[in-house]
Amino acid sequence: MEEKKVTLKLDNVSKSFAKIETDEVTHALNKVDLTLHSGEFVSLVGPSGCGKSTILRLIAGLIVPTTGTVSVDGEPITKPSPERGMVFQKPTLFPWLTVEKNIAFSLRMQGKLKGNKNRIQRMLDVIGLEAFKDDYPDQLSGGMAQRVALVRSLINEPDILLLDEPLGALDAFTRMNMQDEILKIWYEKKQLAIMVTHDVDEAIYMGTRILVMDANPGRIVEDIHIDQTYPRDRSSASFVEYRNRILNRLHFGGNS
Repeated sequence: MEEKKVTLKLDNVSKSFAKIETDEVTHALNKVDLTLHSGEFVSLVGPSGCGKSTILRLIAGLIVPTTGTVSVDGEPITKPSPERGMVFQKPTLFPWLTVEKNIAFSLRMQGKLKGNKNRIQRMLDVIGLEAFKDDYPDQLSGGMAQRVALVRSLINEPDILLLDEPLGALDAFTRMNMQDEILKIWYEKKQLAIMVTHDVDEAIYMGTRILVMDANPGRIVEDIHIDQTYPRDRSSASFVEYRNRILNRLHFGGNS
């Protein structure tokens, strides 16, 4: 079956948050224009408060823009949808459900569990946790739990995968292994993936495209296309060149 291709657009999007007790207004995003397509793995990097996670929440339909529109194939996003799967920094698993039942949860809620047992089994095989399918979340390591959270989002075969610092809580060794796990799963379907990370090396290692952001107000200051094949060599001259370019942009790109 041919994979569905989608185009995601942010058109002149701004988002402000008001603090009622102080009458303060925070301008999280200011007039962001962006077009993304299926097959891209987009990394968002930038200082805290520059609007990276706000962009993900807008695309997920968890919040709506103050001005402008966020749309998929011309249809405005107004609420969450299984077609846009989100993975958070801490794996949000149901502690009373086993690994297998956590993965199957969204299919069960949509009445799609019947006839999809093979898909659940395949996901367990992909993340190497078939032997742990009857275990509960508190019996898993951090990396194992995050793999379960990842495939629970992927089980719906979303057109857009949103990753909000999914590896931020993991140790360095597990984090590098999980980078490869995520890339392997993404590469199979080549849906649009958008990941927030504070790790510049991670952004380069995983992304086909990197959006560098700055704060006050939140905006995109550089759009970098990564011209490297997978798997990537972190010590290569071109990798180091990308790293230096992004670090320089982060350091010198803001308001002084």
